[in-house]
Amino acid sequence: MAGSTVRPMRPYDAERVLAIYQAGLDDGEASFETSAPTWADFDAARLPGHRFVAVDGGAVVGWIAVSPTSTRPVYAGVVEHSVYVDPGARGRGVARLLLDTLVASTEAAGIWTIQSGVFPENTASLGLHRRAGFRVVGVRERVGRHRGRWRDVVLLERRSPVIA
Repeated sequence: MAGSTVRPMRPYDAERVLAIYQAGLDDGEASFETSAPTWADFDAARLPGHRFVAVDGGAVVGWIAVSPTSTRPVYAGVVEHSVYVDPGARGRGVARLLLDTLVASTEAAGIWTIQSGVFPENTASLGLHRRAGFRVVGVRERVGRHRGRWRDVVLLERRSPVIA
C-alpha cells in the first residue's frame, strides 16, 4: 500500500489494535471469537518480538502478531499468526505488507513455521496467504459452531526456505 509503513506494535497502539480486531470479528469471517480480548490478555498471548502495525497517515490501519503453538521446546520454531486490517483499508496491500514484515522477523529469529487457520469463506485471506507462500495442509471439518452454524477451518502453513 503506497504510503503505509510498518513498525513494531507498542502498548499505546492498544485501543486502535483492539478496535481493528473487533471490526474483523464483527464481520463473522475472521475467527470463532466474537469479542476482542482485553489488552492484558492480548499482550500475554502474543510474542513481543513479532507484533507489528501498519500505519498510514499517522493512523494504525492493521496489525499482525504471533502466538506460540506450544510450550514444548521442540515447537519453539512454530508460531500461529493473526492479521487484521481496518475495513476501510482492506484491498490495498496492507495485510501483505504486514505478512512480509512478519516473515522477515520470524526468519531472523529462527522460526521455521508460521501457521494459521482460516474459514474457507474468507477467500481474501486464503488468497493472501497463498501469494505469501503458505500452503494448505488440511481442513478441519465442522470443528466448531460459530453464530449458530458449524464452521470448517482451512489449516495453512509457511515453512521457511532459509532455516534448515
